[in-house]
Amino acid sequence: MRILICSINFKPELTSTGKYAGEMVEWLASRGHEIRVVTTPPHYPQWRIFSEYSPWRYKREKHVPGAGSIGTIEVFRCPVWIPQVPRGWKRIVHLISFSLSSWPAMLGHVFWRPDVVILIAPTLFCSPQVLCTSRLSGAIAWLHIQDFEVDVAFQLRDFSSQQLRRWVHAIERFVLRKFDRISAVSERMVERLSAKGVDAARSLLFPNWVDTSVIEPLSRPSALRQELGIAEQAIVALYSGNMGKKQGLDLLIEASRRLTFRPDIQFVFCGDGPYRETFVRMAEEAGNVTILPLQPADRLNELLNLADIHLLPQLADAADLVMPSKLTGMMASGRAVVATADAGTQVSNVLEGRGIVTPPEDVKAFVEALILLAEDPNLRHRMGEEARKYAIAHMDRDQILRQFEMSLMQSCGYSPSGSNAAFSTTQTNLSVAQELAMAPRKGGDD
Repeated sequence: MRILICSINFKPELTSTGKYAGEMVEWLASRGHEIRVVTTPPHYPQWRIFSEYSPWRYKREKHVPGAGSIGTIEVFRCPVWIPQVPRGWKRIVHLISFSLSSWPAMLGHVFWRPDVVILIAPTLFCSPQVLCTSRLSGAIAWLHIQDFEVDVAFQLRDFSSQQLRRWVHAIERFVLRKFDRISAVSERMVERLSAKGVDAARSLLFPNWVDTSVIEPLSRPSALRQELGIAEQAIVALYSGNMGKKQGLDLLIEASRRLTFRPDIQFVFCGDGPYRETFVRMAEEAGNVTILPLQPADRLNELLNLADIHLLPQLADAADLVMPSKLTGMMASGRAVVATADAGTQVSNVLEGRGIVTPPEDVKAFVEALILLAEDPNLRHRMGEEARKYAIAHMDRDQILRQFEMSLMQSCGYSPSGSNAAFSTTQTNLSVAQELAMAPRKGGDD
């Protein structure tokens, strides 16, 4: 198939949407698909353009897929404005800047005749050009939602006008109705699509994943423990990920302050983002905190295995509007998790028996959960084992992406025999490509 993707984040970004978009594209290319991506210069989570890129120039890149791949990947980078503090209207201008600059890049692919045009949200600001390109090329228009950016903006109080909120939600409902298929990363988010007026027949679950052969429990202590000078008997409570407003990081600082009397519990905070400088200043007052920069991908398993306990704070207002992408790696590493979430939310359901979930912003309950796990190695081990089992059963990369590939092919009208052949676990990449070549393309070839 020919697949055109519009995403404001893409590899070589190491976290969140950029990470998953990059892995998805690599995997689809390994199956013989032709992929083109319209995106920005990499900038997340640091909110700074990576040094080898320009924020003001268009750039076309040809990526070489992994060994054995017979598909192709081309990336079209578009100009974008990056605010130092991505809040409120500054964030809106950032999103609009990519929306405007991506118009020519998207329309330039009409005569390439993609089978499907996928928009990864955020940002819905790119919906007009995605829908226009799909209609002109005869392609399926597919929206994949990583988080509900409109709901998050209002519930985190970036905007407070109720009239504005009504207008924006009306526009959002109108836009959602125009897409042929809409996917989201959690069951609760799929349910929320129904509440926004999306027909259940057009929506589906497409969760985030983890490569459980790469992220796995180590049989030895993480090399990072010795590098950081952390005592062998110390309990490491690790937060790793984006440092932004919706992560609720203030709770971690307060928890570390309340546990300064416990030298056996060592906090490690790793990541980057717009809140990082503020977070570091706040953490300086606690003597039991180590701050690390974002780690490269080849050290991710060492980092996740540094933890005895993973930490997953969230603000109450963001519950079920986003499904934390970092949770997949936490569970695959075979460690217990302490998270904040309300009962009945997706995070709470997933972590049942695999971690401890406390009410959002309840520091006392969070600290008590940490102490309980720190003092009970058997409980930590049991929960970690269950988390690993869940990751293998429900978060495995190949399983999830095969399901997604099948949904793509069926939506684009490929024959069932082609879809089934593509999903045979013994099928070679070459035979997948042959099936695709023989199947009738929507609208014919160039």
